[in-house]
Amino acid sequence: MRHAALLAAALALLAAARPAAAQDLIAGTAAVRDKAISDTTAWDVVESLTTEVGPRMVGSPAMTRARDWGVATLTRLGFENVHLEPFTTRAWARGEERAEVVAPFAQPLAILGLGGSAPTPRGGLEAPIVIFPSYQALLDVPPGGLTGKIAVLTQRMSRTQDGSSYGAISPMRFLGAGEAAKRGAVAFLVRSVSTADTRLPHTGAGGEPGIPAAALSTPDAELLERMAARGQPVVVRLSMASRVIPQAQAWNVVGEIRGSERPGEVLVVGGHLDSWDPGTGAIDDGAGVAITTAAARLAGSAGRPRRTIRVIMWGSEEQGGSGEAYAHAHAGEIADMIVVGESDLGAGRIWRAALPAGAREHPAMQAFARAVVPLKVDVSRDAARFGGSDVEGMIAAGAPVIEFRQDASRYFDLHHSADDTLDKIDPAEMSQAVAVWASFLYATANSDVDFRTLKARP
Repeated sequence: MRHAALLAAALALLAAARPAAAQDLIAGTAAVRDKAISDTTAWDVVESLTTEVGPRMVGSPAMTRARDWGVATLTRLGFENVHLEPFTTRAWARGEERAEVVAPFAQPLAILGLGGSAPTPRGGLEAPIVIFPSYQALLDVPPGGLTGKIAVLTQRMSRTQDGSSYGAISPMRFLGAGEAAKRGAVAFLVRSVSTADTRLPHTGAGGEPGIPAAALSTPDAELLERMAARGQPVVVRLSMASRVIPQAQAWNVVGEIRGSERPGEVLVVGGHLDSWDPGTGAIDDGAGVAITTAAARLAGSAGRPRRTIRVIMWGSEEQGGSGEAYAHAHAGEIADMIVVGESDLGAGRIWRAALPAGAREHPAMQAFARAVVPLKVDVSRDAARFGGSDVEGMIAAGAPVIEFRQDASRYFDLHHSADDTLDKIDPAEMSQAVAVWASFLYATANSDVDFRTLKARP
C-alpha cells in the first residue's frame, strides 16, 4: 500500500510538472529568439572571415588559413572539443583566363572558368560557335555534330524566392561541357547560372569534361546571341590556364556545446567554410558558417543544453568531398544524431521552416513555431527533404533533417561571382535567420523530441 501510494504521488508530481516544463521551454525559446535579434556574433564572424581570410578555394593557402581561423573562432566563442577532421579530395585551381570575339565583330568577353575545366592548348584556341538556347537543344545534337566548334549554351535562369530555379537549371552548368565534348566540341561556354544583369560572370562546378569550360556574364551571353542572329559565323578565341590537384588536403572544423543530460544525442548543424575565388565568400557560405555558429552559441547561452549541439564548418562543399567524408567518418554515430541541417543560401531572412515528418505537433516544435511567429516564419506542413549538400550522406543514412528556406530573391545575383562580398549582407536579415536557427536548436536540445518516431498526420 505504501509503495502504491508513493508511486501515485510520483505520477501526480510528474503530471503536474509537464505543463510547467512545457511553459519553461516556450519561455526559454522565446528568450533565445529575442537575444538573437540584437546579438552581433554572426556579423562579427562573417566580417572576420571575409576580412582576415577572403576567398577560400580548396587546395589553396587561403584554405589553410581558413582552417586555422575556424579553430581559433570556435575556441574564442567558447565551444568545446574543437578539432579538425582531415580528408583529401580532388580540387581544381584557376589560372589566367581570357576570351574574345574575333569575327565578325571583335569584342572582349567576360568569363570565369568552371571548376574542373581543362586548360586550352598553349596559345589558346579559336573556333566558330554554335548557340543553344536550351540544354535540351544541346542534348538533341548527335555525336560528332559539334566537331571543331565551341558550344555556347544561353538558357536563362528565372528569379524565385525559394531558389528552386537554380536546382532546375544548374545541371546545364555541371553536365553541359561533358555533353558538348561527347559531340566533338573543342570548348564550352555557358550563360552564368545567375539572375544578375551585371557583366560579372558566375563560376561553379562544371564536372571534368576534358575540354575548356567557362561561364559567360549574362550580357555577354546575350551579345553572342545577337551576333549569331545576324547570320554570319561567330568566331571566339579562348585562352585558359588551370590545373587539377588530384589529392588536395582539406578539413572539417568541428566544435561542440556538450549536453548536460544526454551528451551522446547530437544536433549536427553548420555551413561550409570553402568558397569560390572571385569574391570573398561572404554569402556563400561565410554567412551560413556565421549563422549556425552564432545560433548554437546562443542556444547554449541560457545554460548547458540537455543534448549536444555540434557545429561543423565543412571544408569542401563547392568542389565536393566534405559531406561524404564526414558521413563516412561518423557512420556509427548516425543513430545518435537527433537532427542535421546546413545553412547554405546566404544571409537573407528565413520565410519558411520545414521540419521532419510529423514533428509539427510535438510540444518542442510547438514552442519553436510559437517563437518564430513574430519573425514571420511559416512552419510548413511539408516535411523537410534537402538540408544542404554537406548533410546529404547523413540523411541517406537515416538522420532526420531540417530545412530553413531563406529569401533567395537576390542570392543568385551574387553567388559564385566577384559580387559575393560582405557589403551585400543586411545585418538585420541575418539576425532574423540566426534567431530562427537558435530557437530551433534551443527547443530541440532541451527537449526529448525523437524525430524518428514521429509520424506525419494524414
